[in-house]
Parts: sequence; C-alpha cells; structure tokens
Amino acid sequence: MAASRTATRTLRALRTSTRPALTAAPRAAFRQGARRLYSSEPAKSGGSNIWAWAIGAGALGAGGLWFLNQDGASATPKVFSPKFDDYQAVYNEIASRLEENENYDDGSYGPVLVRLAWHASGTYDKETGTGGSNGATMRFAPESDHGANAGLKAARDFLEPVKAKFPWITYSDLWILAGVCAIQEMLGPKIPYRPGRQDRDVAACTPDGRLPDASQAQDHLRNIFYRMGFNDQEIVALAGAHALGRCHTDRSGFDGPWTFSPTVMTNDYYKLLLDEKWQWKKWNGPKQYEDKKTKSLMMLPADMALIQDKKFKEWVQKYAADNELFFKDFSNVIVKLFELGVPFKENTERWVFKTVNA
Repeated sequence: MAASRTATRTLRALRTSTRPALTAAPRAAFRQGARRLYSSEPAKSGGSNIWAWAIGAGALGAGGLWFLNQDGASATPKVFSPKFDDYQAVYNEIASRLEENENYDDGSYGPVLVRLAWHASGTYDKETGTGGSNGATMRFAPESDHGANAGLKAARDFLEPVKAKFPWITYSDLWILAGVCAIQEMLGPKIPYRPGRQDRDVAACTPDGRLPDASQAQDHLRNIFYRMGFNDQEIVALAGAHALGRCHTDRSGFDGPWTFSPTVMTNDYYKLLLDEKWQWKKWNGPKQYEDKKTKSLMMLPADMALIQDKKFKEWVQKYAADNELFFKDFSNVIVKLFELGVPFKENTERWVFKTVNA
C-alpha cells in the first residue's frame, strides 16, 4: 500500500504540473457566503424574540432553509434558497477533508465517496421509475445492508459533519455532490452538477440485486445497465471508475486495487486490462484475477468481461488509446447516472465547481 501511495503522489505531481495554473477564491470567502444560512436580521430587543430554523428541503425541491421569526404568538417564515456559491462552499468543505486521514485506504476518502454516489444512483429502474439518487434511501436498512453496499458506511459517516455544517442540503444532493467533488479532486474530468434531489423515507428503499455483481460476466452487465437505460459504450465508460479505489476482503470479499494510482483518475484501467497478462489468483477468497508480473493488481470477472466481449472490447481499446475521449464520455455518462429518475424543476441549471486541490 505504501508503494501504491508513492506512485499515486508521483502521478498526481506529474498530472498537475502539466495543467494550467488554477486560481480559486479562498475557501474562507465561500464559507463567509455560506454564513447567510445562520444569519438573520438584527434581533429586536426583548427576550421573546427567538430566531429558529427548520429544513424545508422536501418542499423546496432544490434544498432550502425556512427561518422562523417567533415573536410571541406570531411566526414569520423566511426561505433561504441556496445558490451556486453555497454549493461551492459545500464542495470546498468536502475537498478540504478528502485526505485528512492518511491511514484510510490509500490516503483518500475520494474513491469511497465516488462509490457512494454511484451506488446511490445505480438502483434506478427505468420501467418502474424507482430507485436512483433521488431519496438517499441507503440511509436505511435493508438497503444499507445490501451486500453491494458493504463498506459505504465509511462514506456516509464521513459526510455527516458536512451535513451538520450545511443543514439545508439534502442527503441526496450531498452524496452526489461528494462524488462529483471526489472525481474532480482526483484529477478526473469536470462533472456538471445540478441540485434538486429530495430525501425519502424507508418505504422508498429498493430491493437487493439492482447493482452489478462483480463475479458475473457480460450478460449480467447488460441486464443491469440496460435496465437503467445505458448502452454498451456507456457501460464501458462507467467501468472506468475502477481506475479509483480498491476492493476489501471485509467488504466485497475481493482484495486489491485495479491500478497503481488508485487516487488519481486516468485511463490506466483500460490500458492495464489490455496490456497486462492476467491470471487467476490462488487464494481462499472469491474468484478474481491478478496481474502476472507484480501480483499486486487485481481485476474482477466483470472487468475481464469487457475484453472478452467483442463489442465491449472495442470501447476498451478506444479509451485505452485516448484519455481525453475517456474523460469526455465518462463525464457525460456519470452525469446521466447521477441524474436518473430525479424530478428536477424546469430549467434547473447545471454547474461546474471550481477545484480546490487538483
């Protein structure tokens, strides 16, 4: 793992050195703007005047804060409607904490936040209109206990202090914003984002089995992703998220990273699929592949299906040869995934956030 971190930092340095210098307003400025959440008009004299707030996200759609001016028997509601700068402040808060715990995985919470956003969205069923990122129903059992969601409590817990600091944002919007932030901060492409998801209760939890099973092959992948409305090209582009993170024996049962730089987004996942020689790993765990050369990388049966299937392999080859093409297609398809089934208000604008560390 130490070698992996060294390789990741080297790659990150190389990637950032080739990018134009990015300037962003100081985080303090965004936080200053966000203080509007907790501010009010000057209080009137007298002990009976109490300002209180209550979250009105469900009613407001895109998130909002109702302020109640309680003066005796009267209560005057005021609505806080968050703007771009308010969401940028949430982004900045997440970005500032991604690498706060060097001992977590490869030193970043980024990959597990991407997985949280992915799994919250990947339950969508186009036939019934159920599932998807609108609801954040993984907060509840049984969905939180589904095998595919093992280990995601770490991501949900990581975001609780952010939710406490910015109580106006829904969990549904927060989880997706965190995924967007993680991808961009790990040197991935820009991911347009728009708010408008509403939190739902346990009754909206989806049944187990809607997320991909890594032990399966191409027929299973098509069944899962076609159900959401994706085609073969989009399936392969989404799989590129495996450039990030690693598997854990105490979560999925599998073990190891897909690439040598699991906290930097590149098209290496596709290159390694094609260029390395892969063999079955000899161990007591579930069936997975290891690279023959170093035995430090792994691929899952569902990964190998992408080069065993002729139509899938065509896109693997294209993305392995062209990182820019991969980034463009990945950005488009991850936005589609993150927005499946979300009843956005008409003319809701998509935003691109400024990066903090990338």
